[in-house]
Amino acid sequence: MRRTALLASAALLAGLLPWAATARAAGEPAPVPVDRFEGEVPFAAQPAEGLFTWGGDTDDPPTLRLADRADAPDGGKVLTGGYDISGYGGFTHDFAATAPAHDWSAHQGIRLWWEGRNNGRKITFEIKDGGAHGEASELWTTSFTDDFTGWKQISLPFTDFTYRTDYQPVGGIDHVLGLKEMWGYAVTLPPGAKGDFAMDGVELYGKADQALHASVTTDAPVRPVEEGGTAKVKVTVATTGEAPLTDPVTVTYATAGGTATAGKDYTPVSGTLTFPAGTASGTVRTIEVPTRRDRTAEPAETIPLNLTATGAKAPAETPRIVIDAHGLPYLNAGLPVKKRVADLLGRMSLAEKAGQMTQAERGAMTRPDDIAGYALGSLLSGGGSTPTPNTPEAWAKMIDAFQLRTQATRFQVPLLYGVDAVHGHNNLSGATVMPHNIGIGATRDPRLAHRTGAVTAAEVRATGVPWDFAPCLCVSRDERWGRSYESFGEDPALVESMETVIQGLQGRADGRDLSRNDKVLATAKHFVGDGGTAYGSSTTGTYTIDQGVTKVTRRQLEDIHLAPYREAVDRGIGTVMPSYSSLDITGDGKGAVKMHARADMINGVLKGRMGFSGFVISDWNAIDQLPGDYAAHVRASVNAGVDMMMVPYGYKEFSTTLADEVKAGRISERRIDDAVSRILTEKFRLGLFEHPYADTSGAAAIGSPAHREVARRAAAESQVLLKNAGGVLPLKKSEKVYVAGSNADDIGNQTGGWTLTWQGASGNTVPGTTILQGLRKAGGDVTYSKDASAPTGGYDVGVVVVGETPYAEGVGDVGNGHDLKLSAADQSAVDKVCAAMRCAVLIVSGRPQLIGDRLDEIDALVASWLPGTEGEGVADVLYGRRPFTGQLPVTWPKSESQLPINVGDPAYDPQFPYGWGLTTLTEVPKGGTATLRDLAVRAAAAERHGDARTGRTLVTEARLLVQQRTAGHLTEAVAGPFADADHLLLTGRYGKAVEKLAEAYRAA
Repeated sequence: MRRTALLASAALLAGLLPWAATARAAGEPAPVPVDRFEGEVPFAAQPAEGLFTWGGDTDDPPTLRLADRADAPDGGKVLTGGYDISGYGGFTHDFAATAPAHDWSAHQGIRLWWEGRNNGRKITFEIKDGGAHGEASELWTTSFTDDFTGWKQISLPFTDFTYRTDYQPVGGIDHVLGLKEMWGYAVTLPPGAKGDFAMDGVELYGKADQALHASVTTDAPVRPVEEGGTAKVKVTVATTGEAPLTDPVTVTYATAGGTATAGKDYTPVSGTLTFPAGTASGTVRTIEVPTRRDRTAEPAETIPLNLTATGAKAPAETPRIVIDAHGLPYLNAGLPVKKRVADLLGRMSLAEKAGQMTQAERGAMTRPDDIAGYALGSLLSGGGSTPTPNTPEAWAKMIDAFQLRTQATRFQVPLLYGVDAVHGHNNLSGATVMPHNIGIGATRDPRLAHRTGAVTAAEVRATGVPWDFAPCLCVSRDERWGRSYESFGEDPALVESMETVIQGLQGRADGRDLSRNDKVLATAKHFVGDGGTAYGSSTTGTYTIDQGVTKVTRRQLEDIHLAPYREAVDRGIGTVMPSYSSLDITGDGKGAVKMHARADMINGVLKGRMGFSGFVISDWNAIDQLPGDYAAHVRASVNAGVDMMMVPYGYKEFSTTLADEVKAGRISERRIDDAVSRILTEKFRLGLFEHPYADTSGAAAIGSPAHREVARRAAAESQVLLKNAGGVLPLKKSEKVYVAGSNADDIGNQTGGWTLTWQGASGNTVPGTTILQGLRKAGGDVTYSKDASAPTGGYDVGVVVVGETPYAEGVGDVGNGHDLKLSAADQSAVDKVCAAMRCAVLIVSGRPQLIGDRLDEIDALVASWLPGTEGEGVADVLYGRRPFTGQLPVTWPKSESQLPINVGDPAYDPQFPYGWGLTTLTEVPKGGTATLRDLAVRAAAAERHGDARTGRTLVTEARLLVQQRTAGHLTEAVAGPFADADHLLLTGRYGKAVEKLAEAYRAA
């Protein structure tokens, strides 16, 4: 029922609540209940009316219950619950989407009873205006502080609510709080520590404020102007529903305060703007503020333009005119970067330096002025943190708005904005989504890896983002890890060969290309050993392996996990991100130490021995996992060599704690200067001081046919043909094909985690082509039945596409709700189709799946990995438009008991060895041991002459001979040398590789 029907009158309310504040002025309407929490509103979500919880992580939503309380301010029950929030979380009351929206326009505000804990923490309260329903409305926000004990009635006038600029489900409707179409409210609880709450009696109160019908806004909160120029500030009046003003609105203005000196730096102005009754909504007036030129080089100076509105709501912020910094050496683009950095660093205060070392999440910017207030150096979008609408234009507009805020700081140091574009610009709807790294590793094609990086960089930079938290250079040693698909493979030599992606992202190794509008700063992650964590060693929530402990000898660390970082440093990688995991080096006496605190590895190995000159960025809230109090977290990580801290919602605490630790002498000023110098160097190299705003000239190419063609080719080359009995593949256009399986027509499953959101999702999530659609576009005679329930008679061949659903990080760990087996539905589809006809089974997954018990009934088996948005690439190899050329980047096990299993292991008896991959459309060389001897001699000669192309070709011929010889009957004696040969090939030892293949041939 509508809330207005719950109470008959304010007199009844007063009788029930003798201690409530019931007095009201003459002519003031009676309070209107919204929630009494007596059970009339259920725990339910849209489209029904109800209360429901939400949060950034699975453990962030609070608990809710209705509790009988003798001291309840309103009725007999209250809403109470507990919370322990790391990111964000809270609860919502949405009105029924199937009923009309509520009209709150007759009231002054909304109030509620809150049981105070006197913890000084902020409670955010939002109301929902306009749109189709509560989850498609504008959000307007205010807050109160829990600085009291016991029950207190909190009054929140509607004039205190501000439009949320950081997140809007629909991108905003009219940006005017109309109050005639209200859909409920939401409460955001404070993160960072456990707590509980109690709430009661939500109601509308008071008489409407006339200022709610009209508002005054300015075109920008910050208006930069060159010294000597005239700043022009546009003032706009707008009304609810865009109706003309019914009463006049006046705006008085005056320049006062700030760091600029009136009469010296600018000509002060004051006056009144009048918008008479009848003025059209959207009418603009302009205030001009002349600045004065002198010959003195100086930092930026601010001129607040104070505005007072009568008859309308005033702007949420006082606009500031900023006279740009000028004449200072760091602004001279002709000087070497090193000199520019030194000049700027020498001018900065400790607080400004601490700000440069601080990175916040865009979603935390409920007060965007904090960007200038804390001199923040960086913002990021975490997985799923996107503007609405999620378009290139909205991304650029959002980032430019954040960037504008930096112009109000003394030295106008631009923000460095970062995203996790780990397989294309995967946060952006409509972007080109590449195969995940495991698929790129399967291509064995460094030039293609370079091209995928170049496409990603171009699409990312065109949305205003200059920094990518990629590539992941982990060497995945256990496929139970939920991040294994982020790895190029289990062999460090394979990972190193794919690091051409760095040049695709950044350009040339000396950094000269970083200022281009199609290049981004890249990040090598996660330093070091994240792919080697032991199963069962994780201490993070329900994770089993992610963020666990990597226990290795010094030699194993150097040869397996550090090797890709040596290559990345040589390639000029701009930033490095440490791992959440711990490192335990046998014999060093340290035990398991979190990587964010390992100064021996970050300062000693990475920056010292390897000579890394970029900067180190922490992972998301990673320092919170270090021992001790918060000051100890900051001290340990910064002293270990972490230069910038990703503290998404804790940026204020971090920057102030960092400054305090320096003042106390526990972090040296020299260390701070080193960190800030590294950060500023990359900002100068990116050209951000000259061009801080988005260059969207390349936006038209986002998701373009040319870019999708690169992704299509990558999808095709990533397909690994594991078995092909009787030449089932390639398919013929003349064949009748029966397609089944959960992943045949699901682009969400096909793209996997880190697609639009952190965890990804099944279903029609992003634009692209599913595998089924690709098969149909290829011109085949295709019938589809997802569960294979349609009749199977009369078909020539079946294609069953099965595998995993999306996950990311430790959420996807085996043992954390996941395993390596096909679902019951997938098993049933395979069994039905393969029993009825010749069949090819495609496994769409981030890691190998245990298929051995069904291998005999399957004619052709393909590891499709996570091929991205271009399902036509998969169809290309299935129908023979391209040959199968992919090779396994990881060992495919027979059983989970074999894990971890990797190339080079002394006991090695997998289902399919590392490097395995049959081919089609390619004539396999004829011959036997004599041919292999000849190939070995020629390969050794190619190795001596540095002829890599010939060497690789000869090893490939030998590999094809061995694969043909085994005819699918792999033994341990074959698998070991076969896998070793692929490692030798990647390390340039072509002669030895052929010798190993000859050994495998003889054992077959």
